[in-house]
Amino acid sequence: MVSVLQQQEHKPVLLHEVIRYLRCTPGKLFVDGTVGGGGHARAILEKTAPDGRLIGIDWDEEALVKARFNLQSYEERLVLVRENFALIGSVLARLHILAVDGILLDLGLSSFQVDEAERGFSFNLAGPLDMRMDTREKSTAAHLVNTLSEDRLAEIIWNFGEERWHRRIARNIVRARAEEPIETTDRLAEVVYRAIPAGKRPRQRHPATRTFQALRLAVNRELDHLQTFLQGALDWLKPGGRLAIISFHSLEDRSVKQTFANWARSCRCPARSPICQCEGKPLARLVNKKPVVPSESEIKANPRARSGRLRVVEKQKLHEQEEKKEVN
Repeated sequence: MVSVLQQQEHKPVLLHEVIRYLRCTPGKLFVDGTVGGGGHARAILEKTAPDGRLIGIDWDEEALVKARFNLQSYEERLVLVRENFALIGSVLARLHILAVDGILLDLGLSSFQVDEAERGFSFNLAGPLDMRMDTREKSTAAHLVNTLSEDRLAEIIWNFGEERWHRRIARNIVRARAEEPIETTDRLAEVVYRAIPAGKRPRQRHPATRTFQALRLAVNRELDHLQTFLQGALDWLKPGGRLAIISFHSLEDRSVKQTFANWARSCRCPARSPICQCEGKPLARLVNKKPVVPSESEIKANPRARSGRLRVVEKQKLHEQEEKKEVN
């Protein structure tokens, strides 16, 4: 049984902004593609009462257990599904749903994932070097760290972590694993720490932060799943429906920003195309041209919200007359 403490431990980021931008009102149908412990989901269900519905998706089985407990009072209006958000289309098809009023993705880790040593996400807690969101997957962070070549490790740490010292870190990992396999978070954190010159170690964050982030993204193929999701996201929205995405990594945010901007262009054809093939009509409009970021008070109350960025897009309506009636 999930304790009351576990029920309250996760603080959803940019909660009020999400509810406002998604326009959560009674009778609407929403998808929370990363339901986690249910923080955003609870607020959506409260605002859409008495007849609004929510489909909560998560590939982390433990997250669904917590969400089911935390949201048990809304079970008549809630469907929870264990799946990756990239497969939202198949989830909706199984539920015989053609489109929804809004979709939310919160791409950050939940507090319970970070704070449980056995999940292996944190360099501050000694535990197995796992990092899998979906424990049905076979490849762990330990597998990558102990089997990949030095060049491949350096590539991952640079591409996904944007770590300046990626080559030194990869070299140190290979040397350390030759003595003994790197199987725990604390040992990897120490290996990374020693790889960075003493005078160059960051003061505002742990030196292993970017390396752990890179490995997590690689283990879970998070950027690939985001790209797959974005390729079909508009198809699952009703005209006038909104998609809200909270990202915490510059690569994720860049992908969302570029995709949203492309949807909002009047012409999306290749620059060299002599004839417009997309009929010169935007697929969506940007609800917020600049990302919404947490306030100072929210960051003070929840430091993990610091790097959150919320972007929202609205699917173009079918008729111009409907657009004129829309109230932001």
